[in-house]
Amino acid sequence: MARYLSLLKFTPQGAAQITKSTRRAHAFAKAAAKAGVTIEGQYWTLGANDGVLILESDSEAKVLRLLADLGAQGNVRTETVPAYTDAEFDGILKG
Repeated sequence: MARYLSLLKFTPQGAAQITKSTRRAHAFAKAAAKAGVTIEGQYWTLGANDGVLILESDSEAKVLRLLADLGAQGNVRTETVPAYTDAEFDGILKG
């Protein structure tokens, strides 16, 4: 299973409706489960980003589709990268 780290930034629409943020997050979790994507963590943050998602899936396409649907709702923009544990990274380096 591959893991992805997604940084979230509220759009003006999302910021204007910030009080609905946790409700939207719960709906996103249900959509993720239905799409076959596991949410390892959902966090609200301070600083340059407003939130972080940690996702896991056997398919990059599932993650991409899920995040495209999230972005299409207009409340957040995402920046997503693959993420590796220390053991996974050691395996990559060893070839």
